[in-house]
Amino acid sequence: MVIHPVNYSLNRLHKQVFNHIMTFNELNIADPILRAIGEKGYIEPTPIQTEAIPVILQKKDIFGIAQTGTGKTAAFAIPILQSLLEEKETASQKTESGEEVNKPKRSDRRGRNHDKNKAITKIKALVITSTRELALQISEDFSDYGKFTGLRHTAIFGGVKKGAQTEKLKHGIDILIATPGRLLDLINQGFVNLGSIKHLVLDEADRMLDMGFITDVRRILKYIPEDRQTLLFSATLPKDIVYLSNSILKNPAKIEVTPVSSTVDVIDQCIYFVEKPDKKQLLISLIKKEADKTMLVFSRTKHGADYITRALKKAGIQSESIHGDKSQVQRQKALSNFKTGKTRIMVATDIAARGIDIKELNIVINYDLPDVAETYVHRIGRTGRAGHSGTALTFCTQEEHMKVKEIQELTGKKIETILHTA
Repeated sequence: MVIHPVNYSLNRLHKQVFNHIMTFNELNIADPILRAIGEKGYIEPTPIQTEAIPVILQKKDIFGIAQTGTGKTAAFAIPILQSLLEEKETASQKTESGEEVNKPKRSDRRGRNHDKNKAITKIKALVITSTRELALQISEDFSDYGKFTGLRHTAIFGGVKKGAQTEKLKHGIDILIATPGRLLDLINQGFVNLGSIKHLVLDEADRMLDMGFITDVRRILKYIPEDRQTLLFSATLPKDIVYLSNSILKNPAKIEVTPVSSTVDVIDQCIYFVEKPDKKQLLISLIKKEADKTMLVFSRTKHGADYITRALKKAGIQSESIHGDKSQVQRQKALSNFKTGKTRIMVATDIAARGIDIKELNIVINYDLPDVAETYVHRIGRTGRAGHSGTALTFCTQEEHMKVKEIQELTGKKIETILHTA
C-alpha cells in the first residue's frame, strides 16, 4: 500500500487565514483543557499545533514531520485528551440513560490477562516513545494539559522496578506512555491489555529506528485493534520510517513544519576551530566567562561525558552528567537539579538529552561534533525555545572540518567561525 497523504503546508495555512494569528480559543478546545493550558501561559499555538489539532480532532491519521522543540507533544496530547473527554462524557450520558456501554472482551487474544488478580487496564490511548526521559516528559505534559479532565495516565519504562508502574496499571488508566521494551514485558505478564486502544502515537519514530526498537513496535502493533487513529511523528525521513508509515497509516494528513534542515533564527551560532587537547581548557574558560548562564554540553560518548564532568570538577566547576549508564534515579535527580537551576552545567549524550526540555536554557555547547548533520540541529534546538534567545557553540578539530561543511550545507547557513589558540 502506498499512501497519498493530504499535505497541510504552513504556507497554505497562512494564505487561508491571511496572516491572522490564531489563538487556542479558536481551535474548539474544551474548557477544562483551555483552562489548563491557560495556566501554563499558552495563548498562541505553534505552527504544528495549529495544523495538527483540528486534523486529529477529525479522527484522521497523521504523518508529522517535526523536530523536538516545535510543540509537538501538545499537538497530539491536547486533541487526544479532548477526544477521550468527549468519549467519557458520552459514556456517562449512556449510563445515566440506562444504555449498556460496550466493554472490552476479557478473552481477547490482544494482550490477554493471564492472572485473575491483575486488572485489565482499559487503556484508550497509547503513546510509544524512545527513552525513559522522553516518556516522563510526555507524562508531565499530559498531567499539565489534562489536570481538569479527570483522565488518568501513567508512564512505564525500563531501568526501574515494575512495582510502582504495575500498581497504577491495576487501578486502570486512560492514557499510557511507554517505551517499547517495558511495554512488551508488561503485556506478556498480563498487566497491560491494548484491546481498547483508539488512539496510537508513535513519537520520534526515527529515534526508535536508530535505537533498534522498530521490531518491538511492530510486535506491539499486533496487540492493538486496527480500527484506531494513528499519529506518527518523525524528525527525519529514512526509508524504513516511510515504509512503516505506509504499512500502518490510513489516508493520513501529512503535516510538515520546521524541517530538520532549518535552525531557529533566534539562536546565535559560532564554531571554534580548536585542537583536541585544547578543548577542555576552552570549555572551562567559556563556562567561567558566562558564569550566570545555564549550559548543556554535548558529548559523543558516555565515557566522554564523565570525562568532561571530572575535568570541570577539577577546575572548581559544579556539573552533572547524564547518559545511558546512569541509573534511572541518578538521571531523574540530575534532570531535576538542572531544570530547577540547582545545577548550572549539564553534560549529556544525545540519547539521554532527549528528555531535557528547559525553556530558558541559555547555551548549548557541542564539545564533540555529532556524526550526523541532522543531530546538530536537534542539539542546538534545546536553546532558543518559547520565544527566548539562545547561543550554540561548537568545538571543531582539524579532522572534523568536513562535518562543519555538511552542517552548513544542510542548514543553508554559514556559521561564524573563530580560530582558537591555546
